[in-house]
Amino acid sequence: MTDDAGPSSRRILTAELLAIGSELTVGETTDTNSGELARSLVAHGVAVSRIADLTDDLDVVVDALRTALSRADLVVTTGGLGPTPDDLTREAVAVTCDETVSVDQATLEWLQGLWARRGHPFPSVNVKQAWIIPSATSLPNPNGTAPGWWVDRPD
Repeated sequence: MTDDAGPSSRRILTAELLAIGSELTVGETTDTNSGELARSLVAHGVAVSRIADLTDDLDVVVDALRTALSRADLVVTTGGLGPTPDDLTREAVAVTCDETVSVDQATLEWLQGLWARRGHPFPSVNVKQAWIIPSATSLPNPNGTAPGWWVDRPD
């Protein structure tokens, strides 16, 4: 997002869904999220033109994001938000937007609180889950430790 007013008022007519994770492309896991997302988008009048599973490769994800953004009003990604080196969604979005990540202090404090309530030390690797880019707003995740991003840019 570019300000605190909320998502853009642009009409969203088309969408593409990108599920990110090598576990999907090698057949270890079945992508069930994209089907649910597609049904919800279609129910809201958005035509889903493509669903793709992508491997954990920065260049592959960046290329897929750029291509999808050239064709669709909305691109939704799933996966790749964990703290491990192969979780590259944040990095790929930052590269695609030509923006630099920084740590969102409120998200970091929320994450640290999750570990504190469990009585465990906070792993430094999880700081990555508090990253944000200037054009993004953090989306809370009440079911896990990986907040999402809503990115709204005029381009």
